[in-house]
Amino acid sequence: MADSSNNKVMAVLCYLWILWIVPLLTEHKNDPFVKFHINQGIILTIFSVIVGIIGYIPVIGGVVSWVGGIALFVLAIIGIINAVNMQQKPLPVIGTLFTVYK
Repeated sequence: MADSSNNKVMAVLCYLWILWIVPLLTEHKNDPFVKFHINQGIILTIFSVIVGIIGYIPVIGGVVSWVGGIALFVLAIIGIINAVNMQQKPLPVIGTLFTVYK
């Protein structure tokens, strides 16, 4: 039970911006559940960097950055809820685009 709880904590960390690196540096990276959430966290981070870069484009960048920021926040909440419920559901829209970490 303690290992399951630790895996749940590590999976939740994956959705807190770049903290997915913490489980990646521990023995939890070998667990398939944590590995799935590490991948989802990396994808979320990549898209947050893309939204941040688009934010520098004059006029449209501010709107895209604002809407994208809200969308990324909602996706992170969905990922955290999935991790807490011990589910391996991909994030909507971006979660199935590619696999970064196998």
